[in-house]
Amino acid sequence: ILREGGKTIIENPGVMSNPTLEKLHEGVRIARDNKVDWILALGGGSVCDYSKGVAASVFFDSDYWQEFWLDGHQPAAEQQILPVGCILTMAGTGSEMNGGCVITDADNNFKTGHVFDSRLMPKFSILNPRYTMTVPLDQMKAGIYDIMNHIFEQYFSDFDDNTSDYIAEGLMRSLIVSSRAAVKDPQDYEARSNLMWTAT
Repeated sequence: ILREGGKTIIENPGVMSNPTLEKLHEGVRIARDNKVDWILALGGGSVCDYSKGVAASVFFDSDYWQEFWLDGHQPAAEQQILPVGCILTMAGTGSEMNGGCVITDADNNFKTGHVFDSRLMPKFSILNPRYTMTVPLDQMKAGIYDIMNHIFEQYFSDFDDNTSDYIAEGLMRSLIVSSRAAVKDPQDYEARSNLMWTAT
């Protein structure tokens, strides 16, 4: 559709779970060499994370790994940042709706995340449960586990008795019901829809 609309498409396949620093360098190089002006993340949370990482780094002239991930700085106000859009094909992390980006330095066995400011929020995210239905059953189950763990991270993060805890409890209950239905019938649109909504 994009090509029919006259757009030039540069593909960067092979984004792995827990995208690596080496892959990030590759993406930045591809974007720079091809003067990319938009990134469309088509995949799951790792692809969304990776795309935000590339978008933040393309126009940074120094060591973006050190600056953003190790030192935790935000891109300067005047720095250009590529816009990112997401088309989700796997529910799990919620990365399609935030500025977070986790990258793994495989050489040093080190994984770290950075939550970028609102400039790295996806400009749009398309969440169509039907796009998740070709994911293998085991991968769907891994996504369900991921969703629950991301909820747990927030739920157990402090001792406050607050509204977000009760929302999290509702999400966990919904996830249990929807995951059982989706495992029984992976083509159950309502179950897949609720898994996606819960993750987001």
